[in-house]
Amino acid sequence: MVQVLWLIVGVLLLYSIGYLSYSKYLAQFVELDDDNPTPAHEHNDGQEYVPAKKSVLLGHHFSSIAGGAPIVGPITAGAAFGWLPAVLWIAIGNPLFGAVHDFMSLSSSLRHDGRSIGHIIGEYLGDRGKNLLLWFAFLTIILVLAVFAYVVALVFDQFPSAATASMLYIGLALVFGVYLYQLDLPFVPGTFVFVTGVFASVYLGVQYPIALFAHSGLESNVIVLFGEGGSWLPLASAQNPNMAGWAPVIIIYAVIAAVLPVWTLLQPRDFLSSFLLYAGIGGMLLATIVGTFGLFEPVTVDGTQYTLTSQLDPFMGLTSDLGPIFPFLFVTIACGTISGFHSLVSSGTTAKQLNTESDARMIGYGGMLGEGLLATTAVAALMIVGVTEFGSGVGGALANFPIGGAVMLSTFGLPMEYGQPFIGLVFVSFLLTSTDTAVRLGRYMIEEIVGTPGTDTDSNLRAKLEAFAVNRYTNAFVIQGILAYVLIASGTWASLWPLFGGANQTLAALALLAATVWLVNWDDTKQLLSTGIPMVFMLLMTVVALCWLALIQNPSRLGDATTLGQVSLIVQSILALVLVALALVVAKIGIEHILEERDMDELSGKTPADD
Repeated sequence: MVQVLWLIVGVLLLYSIGYLSYSKYLAQFVELDDDNPTPAHEHNDGQEYVPAKKSVLLGHHFSSIAGGAPIVGPITAGAAFGWLPAVLWIAIGNPLFGAVHDFMSLSSSLRHDGRSIGHIIGEYLGDRGKNLLLWFAFLTIILVLAVFAYVVALVFDQFPSAATASMLYIGLALVFGVYLYQLDLPFVPGTFVFVTGVFASVYLGVQYPIALFAHSGLESNVIVLFGEGGSWLPLASAQNPNMAGWAPVIIIYAVIAAVLPVWTLLQPRDFLSSFLLYAGIGGMLLATIVGTFGLFEPVTVDGTQYTLTSQLDPFMGLTSDLGPIFPFLFVTIACGTISGFHSLVSSGTTAKQLNTESDARMIGYGGMLGEGLLATTAVAALMIVGVTEFGSGVGGALANFPIGGAVMLSTFGLPMEYGQPFIGLVFVSFLLTSTDTAVRLGRYMIEEIVGTPGTDTDSNLRAKLEAFAVNRYTNAFVIQGILAYVLIASGTWASLWPLFGGANQTLAALALLAATVWLVNWDDTKQLLSTGIPMVFMLLMTVVALCWLALIQNPSRLGDATTLGQVSLIVQSILALVLVALALVVAKIGIEHILEERDMDELSGKTPADD
């Protein structure tokens, strides 16, 4: 059997080569210079533009991009096609596609006052291209919020200790924000105290797990806050009252967090949780390496013995219930290799907090490699547990990742009863940070689409609607929160996941298009292959996947679905086709612009001097 160690060593080697060579080349390519003031310094407003220490911003950025998708996606793809295709795409695609995407999105935003990729497209392609891209991004944000809130609710239901610990560390983050930015107290001692508090919250969570509503699956030691109620909630029959109760709570939390100044919760929370995330990922990686060389003892859970060798076949066929491996491998692993959501984080919040230009290399390129390591640990956990029959993929991620991660950490003597909740908390920490970041980014999308609305006294209906749309509270709660909850309430997770993946990966192609358009307008000597090749590949894979979902897969499921399920599948098919249309129009406008700026010889890297 294959040792999981070699999987990890291989990925670490390729990522090290990518960071030490390719990222250095890209940093020189875009001419990063610390003598240039960043947007955070030029527009420091104490609200959105706030310079942050590199370590703090790396924690925020990494926590924001590394949601639940790089765990659920790789596990789902590995179970469908085998661990080898999943690992190859993560190991090779990340440094050549995903890390380039994140770095170039951050760098291009850095040179455009910290504005979004939509603004960059608009500057060169006009308002039509900008608005089409922003609408695409906004629809993707709604899917992100729905999917992540759904998964957080599932995690809180299955691991009530994670719910307690999460509430505690959110409280700690609020206090830490005041400590740092209002009281201006010492950073290092504060970090030690509050990080210790985060890990203490893990212990308290195990001792005092909480649930909103009771159901038969809860352990006897769980503290139930609202008794036997909750049966009236939309998801109560499809899941259970507790999960159904957590879903709207998570959305409300995300809305509140998204309208607060970044120093209040976003920066300090992500910085503190990053230590938990580093400990989880780093601990699993290190434990696997150490354990393979003699310190690991097999672990038995519920009569099943686990080791650090793979229980999963490397290749399981070219087709699965997900569809054919081309293109669905590249859609199912929606994060961990490349993710369009990252371009919104990089150009939406991170660029507004970058202290120096050189920080972009570590935060943009290096942060994406970190997510690739998270995806690698997810595949490793699947290989250790070896369970592939889990329907939609969410249950599989919840079962495989905490168990497999805890098996790895048992190398260091951590008991399984603590290891599983700890890895569950690591999982939910990723999810929460991405969920509220998504809502904040959705605000930015609508604000850029609408622009400056009319005044409150303007009798024009359009002006009033515009003012309603850009209001941070109505934008976050009414436009985003309610739409996301409608998607959650449908209960159609199995069809939502590939739709989310297809939209997310198509957005990555459009973000690479934005970077290519920037390069072609910046300097006619800049090569376009680093962004152009990933752009074309991702656009092809994702458009085919979305069309397959809309025209083949979802229609084939209509006969077995309930009435509500049929409506949901039809709506999702329409949404998939709308996303395809938006993407193709933006791509057509962008590619035509690039061709106007460069002839075909220049596109291939050839200049007149080469003739």
